[in-house]
Amino acid sequence: MTVTYSSKVANASFFGFHRLLLRWKGSIYKLLYREFALFVLLYTFLSVVYRFFFSEHQKRLFEKLSLYCETYAEQIPVTFVLGFYVTLVVNRWWNQFVNLPWPDRLMIHISSCVKGKDEYGRLLRRTLMRYVNLTSVLIFRSVSRAVCKRFPTIEHVVEAGFMTPEERKMYENIRSPHLKYWIPVVWFCNLASKAREEGRIQDSIDLQNLLNEINGLRAWCSTLFGYDWVGVPLVYTQVVTLAVYTFFLASLIGRQFLDPTQGYQGHDLDLYIPVFTLLQFFFYAGWLKVAEQLINPFGEDDDDFEVNWVIDRSLQVSLLAVDEMHMNLPTMTKDMYWNDSDARPPYTLAAADSCIPSFLGSTTDMGSNFMDFSSLLNKTSCFSSSHPV
Repeated sequence: MTVTYSSKVANASFFGFHRLLLRWKGSIYKLLYREFALFVLLYTFLSVVYRFFFSEHQKRLFEKLSLYCETYAEQIPVTFVLGFYVTLVVNRWWNQFVNLPWPDRLMIHISSCVKGKDEYGRLLRRTLMRYVNLTSVLIFRSVSRAVCKRFPTIEHVVEAGFMTPEERKMYENIRSPHLKYWIPVVWFCNLASKAREEGRIQDSIDLQNLLNEINGLRAWCSTLFGYDWVGVPLVYTQVVTLAVYTFFLASLIGRQFLDPTQGYQGHDLDLYIPVFTLLQFFFYAGWLKVAEQLINPFGEDDDDFEVNWVIDRSLQVSLLAVDEMHMNLPTMTKDMYWNDSDARPPYTLAAADSCIPSFLGSTTDMGSNFMDFSSLLNKTSCFSSSHPV
């Protein structure tokens, strides 16, 4: 379920963003607390063994190993690798949201272009819209775990009303080894062409607009299928994961506080708790967890897309638009600014501060000063001409 906090940060205020740090759902704490606890336990275990159980000779060997790990762990380019990886994943995540197949443009075209308030006209519009929603359901079943659990088989799609038993037989009789989400698109185009022949669509331009819109929706579906098919290269994901976890495995030994009496450089203090190492783990591992959560937004994580809600919303809204709202217009009346040449909607007291004068350009105030200066120049010119040297 998408975690929304936009209203909490609508206005910048003192401690406004800090209040977000106390949220649990969708937070980095929820994602990382297991790995963080494991890292702390392993670090503590090594520290206790080094301090209380090693002999003097074993301590010297461990100290050499710690200095070696500390020196070479910094050569792992964690920041560089993670930065590019997370940027790539976040861009893919947002592009997949942008390409979700919404039926709104098609339902408006169908409601306005497919004529007839009789039962056949109503059936025609609802069938066209059902094909649109069926296309979305079929593509979502192939990419989303939540939707696949809801509609595990075509029989469940039929039971939900997106497909009739006869359409199911036609769908299953079309032999193809490939994903068949495009079949309802073909049905839509054929039915729209039939409606044009019957005069239900009165203009060929309207038919062309409908076909363009359904092809646009098909393109969205193909894009989602492409993102599901071609993911981030596995080798890149492996490199990033290995870089992060190798760095912190080395840090378990390399960031230990060593005996100050040995005089090792940088080990003058013995603080027991590696505060900045823990913060570094929190930031780097949290960065990696962000990528792990967003790399496939069609799962069941806190910030994954609510695709089942998209299906429910699309079906309800689209059928309402093409059926009950078809040619259902309110009575036209004169608006309240009919004879008012200076229309200004009112402000409430709460919004009074938002009433500001119109911006006319950054050099507007220079006009009056320029006119005064021009007048002064004219007077000077007249005075000079009347008193020649």
